[in-house]
Amino acid sequence: MKLQLLRFMKLVLFLLIGSLLQGCSQKKQEPEYLIGFSQCIGSDLWRKTMLEEINMELSLHPGAKLIYADANGDSKTQVAQVKRMLEQGINLLIISPNEAQPLTPVVEETYHKGIPVIIIDRKTSSNAYTAYVGADNYQIGKMAGQYVGAALEGKGNIIEIMGLPGSSPAIERQRGFTEGLKKFNNIKISHQLYGDWLKSKAKSQMLKVQSSLSTVDAIFAHNDVMASGAKQVLKQVKVNRPIKVFGIDALPGSGGGLQMVTDKVLDASLLYPTGGKEAIVTAFKILNKEAFNKETSLPSLVIDSSNVQLMKLQWNKISSQYKDIERQQALLEEQDTLFNNQQVVLNITVTTLVLAVVFGGLAFYSLQENRKINKRLEAKNVEILNQRNQLIELSAKAERATEAKLNFFTNISHEFRTPLTLILSPLEDLMQNEKLKSIAGRNLNHIHKNVFRLLRLINQLITYRKIEIEKMTIHAAPNNLIEFIKDIMDSFQHSARKLNIDLRLITKEQNLMVWFDANLLDKVFFNLLSNAFKFTTTNGIIHVTVKKEQDAIYIEVKDNGMGMTDDEAAHVFEHFYQVDTNATKGSGLGLSLSKEIMLLHHGHIAVNSKKGHGTAFSLKLLTGNEHFDADEKTYSTTDKKELYETAKIYTSELDGPLEKDRLPSPIKLQEKSILIVEDNLDLLNYLSDKLSEHYEVFTANTGTDGLDAAYEQVPDLIISDVVMPGLSGKELTEKLKSDIRTSHIPVILLTARGSMEQQIQGLESMADAYLVKPFQADHLLASINNLLKNRVLLKAHYISDVSSSSKLPISKTLDKKFINDFAGIVEENLANENFSVDDICKSIGVSRVQLYRKVKALLDCSITDYILSRRLKKARYLLINENYTISEITYMVGFSTPNYFSTVFKAKFDCTPSEFKKNHHA
Repeated sequence: MKLQLLRFMKLVLFLLIGSLLQGCSQKKQEPEYLIGFSQCIGSDLWRKTMLEEINMELSLHPGAKLIYADANGDSKTQVAQVKRMLEQGINLLIISPNEAQPLTPVVEETYHKGIPVIIIDRKTSSNAYTAYVGADNYQIGKMAGQYVGAALEGKGNIIEIMGLPGSSPAIERQRGFTEGLKKFNNIKISHQLYGDWLKSKAKSQMLKVQSSLSTVDAIFAHNDVMASGAKQVLKQVKVNRPIKVFGIDALPGSGGGLQMVTDKVLDASLLYPTGGKEAIVTAFKILNKEAFNKETSLPSLVIDSSNVQLMKLQWNKISSQYKDIERQQALLEEQDTLFNNQQVVLNITVTTLVLAVVFGGLAFYSLQENRKINKRLEAKNVEILNQRNQLIELSAKAERATEAKLNFFTNISHEFRTPLTLILSPLEDLMQNEKLKSIAGRNLNHIHKNVFRLLRLINQLITYRKIEIEKMTIHAAPNNLIEFIKDIMDSFQHSARKLNIDLRLITKEQNLMVWFDANLLDKVFFNLLSNAFKFTTTNGIIHVTVKKEQDAIYIEVKDNGMGMTDDEAAHVFEHFYQVDTNATKGSGLGLSLSKEIMLLHHGHIAVNSKKGHGTAFSLKLLTGNEHFDADEKTYSTTDKKELYETAKIYTSELDGPLEKDRLPSPIKLQEKSILIVEDNLDLLNYLSDKLSEHYEVFTANTGTDGLDAAYEQVPDLIISDVVMPGLSGKELTEKLKSDIRTSHIPVILLTARGSMEQQIQGLESMADAYLVKPFQADHLLASINNLLKNRVLLKAHYISDVSSSSKLPISKTLDKKFINDFAGIVEENLANENFSVDDICKSIGVSRVQLYRKVKALLDCSITDYILSRRLKKARYLLINENYTISEITYMVGFSTPNYFSTVFKAKFDCTPSEFKKNHHA
């Protein structure tokens, strides 16, 4: 058993490392972007199609996040939504303005802040934007005018239903439509109505002019929705003359313009592409600093009865072609199989004929040699029989040896209980001592919690071992299942109240007598409920449902936690399998043991889970006792005391990280700061407490949060676990060391993987130190102090000239580049008295906090001191080597007045500028 376990662990480790290395080699680094999309109104089909296209294209860029806001046709609301997006720090804005004039100021404000702006569909009243994507509404309107004029054969009256007053599409389409009708002198636009892009508004406006419909020959609406509303009014008022209805959009799908043209609701519609996909493509060209078109005009097309069926047939043809290709491939495979079978048959036939000829020639010789062969075979059989007996004997010895190892494993597991009991009992006595509790209560609680964790693992191993060697005997008895489940759920009520989780039993039954072994089945329910609590966040839901149907009882334990993928759910009942999606770790035995216990009860357990939507475990128990053998039945009652002890073992781990139980100490400002990234919250809190005595401590419990905290806080040192959800410690280190904002920060990796090969891999990821768990706190503190001292020694190296031929590691190269860029920017702006830290941040592309901490870490001075020092050094050079007046030099080095310059210069060099110049020219 031990050998199989070691082999399994080696195999899993090998596959995991291989998949991580492959993922690292194939994964494409993509920066994270926050894109804002402000939609004027999102309720109509056309704009829903636009949003769908944007989301589909954005799914190809996992490093980007979309903030979507729907203004619902209100310009003031849209302005407020865009301002909120700016406060959230978006990298790019996509906007479809509700009205041109009201939205122009906020678009210009965004553009002038240096944030790219892509205007889609509708324009503003200004050219202050980065790019425009959309169809040319003027050209579409003109195309519509020409088509309608031709359809009316150059004469007639038209009603034009326009969009929202003031919106750029409505203005451009109306202007283009008028232009398209200019060459038709006998066509007149009798009425112009505003339908605000809405069907209901278009209908109400049409009803106002119903008295004039008897002289109307055509209706042109600025979109298909308003056109369909106009068509309904024509049917409602029962106009006796034919009136053609034209629209714009030609969207596919139910209720779209294509279907309206097909059903002859509309006579024609002009295709108006949404541009959602093109907007995202342009956005990433801008963000990635690639070439892009400032104006992207989307093509249009008139859809009428002459080509609507053709467009549908094209889509159907594509689908049909795919099916034809699949059928042809299947046919080719079938023919290939048939050919191979025929080839095999032919080969067998030829071989048989050849063998028949050969065997015929050898038949006589075989008869002569038959006796000799028989004798040799008899001797061989005796030899094989002896070998078989030897193998049987060796197998029996190996089985006895294996059984002895497994018995030793089981016995040693039993032996663990005695020292654990001797630890637990005195520990609980110590926890009752108020003096000790005030001094070391937090550490005692940590020990107490982990003793129960060890006890649960040992109990699971012993129970699983008994089931595995078929020595576990079930003792089923009639018990009230409802009362049994309530007792178990009561053990979790404290944790439920603490986390504000809705823990509830749902059943119509009050007393449900079922045969089961309470001392075994309780492990199933405790394991399922403890798992549900581990993977359900605060304010979540955990419901246990019990139903009786005919000859079976169905129980469901359902939560709305993080859930699992289909692949994870398929392996969840396997030995030692763990879902690596949460910081909570387990042994991988609980669910496997639960499945074995359900099989002993002749029942069934299954799982249904969806990632991000929770998990449901379903149990099935048979009613009656006919399915149990006589030796599996008993009539003993449930041991409440044992149920209580089991509850303590399973619920101790759900208490979560312990709060500090000592009085808060006065806040002490520390010179250095440390970021700790660790997914085990107990260890995270322990390290935080230990290090906060000497350093300012920031914490994060995932690699992704750790990366964000590093960018935001820019600490002096980072401590990270290696195996974490999301980004691993190695991946986190590689990202930090390859980013100019954090490349100077030393990184210490902590891991339970202590092989030399794994330590080498950790250091190859550019980590500065690699500590193996368990480690001593003093060792960790010594490593931290050593790295920080070495970092101080390197500061002088960074501010001195470095030979261009020296080969530095990537993180050092980035630091040197940062210093050169920073010094160059300051040097170029020495004469600018309004030069500020914000200007440097904008030029380098980092935040104020990141810049301050980066400069402090590398140059050991503030930015203001550095700028002042450079100005005074240049002033001293000009006083010695150039023939400028004091006033001229004052403004050349960025001081506002000569008096202020003289005061600062004297404070630095103990003499005024004029005295300094006189002394050096004397």
